[in-house]
Amino acid sequence: MEKGNQGFTITIEREYGSGGRIVGRKLGEQLGMPFYDDDLIKIASEKSGVAERYFGMADEKAGRNWIARLGGRRIDLTDPDPDDDLTTPENLFRFQAKVIHDLAVKEPSIFVGRASGFVLDQFEDMDHVVRIFVCSDYVTRVKRVMEVDQIDEERAKKRIRKIERERQNYYRYFTDSDWYDMQNYDLTINTTRLDLDEACALVKDYLALRCGEK
Repeated sequence: MEKGNQGFTITIEREYGSGGRIVGRKLGEQLGMPFYDDDLIKIASEKSGVAERYFGMADEKAGRNWIARLGGRRIDLTDPDPDDDLTTPENLFRFQAKVIHDLAVKEPSIFVGRASGFVLDQFEDMDHVVRIFVCSDYVTRVKRVMEVDQIDEERAKKRIRKIERERQNYYRYFTDSDWYDMQNYDLTINTTRLDLDEACALVKDYLALRCGEK
């Protein structure tokens, strides 16, 4: 098991089919770091007392406020008021954000999606965060989705369009920022001509450079 991260938490946003989730899992194994993806839903449910199905239905999907959908506001991460409807998309996001922060404070971790880079940027005690965006060209993503999800080409294309639209809208809704704005990230990795182990190696090289700045 490789070491050497020296305290950096890693967040990964990813185009569907780019392999970003697998990169995150591999990094967790190689660096000996906890890796969080869908299990954040279960943890947030346990911590908040809100049924897991509500978090599942809202997972990486925009809320219902149309003004927020158009931009112009950024959600605050204050604790939900107990008198509020705790199952609103905004409150579910706040509960999940608290879980992400608490896990990162406990130990350096890897988080996939859920605007986790934005979330951790809102806390003054989280100054060692590496925000990564993993992308790939469309042809490569379609091929990977066909292979991994075991579906035909047309279904793969539809799935990519649907999921990426949801992720973009989710990010815009809660952060008032563009998911594809590379200024939101420290490192962008294009996996079109790299295998996923090579992508992990790039992240570790970047971490080594950042550790030298500390």
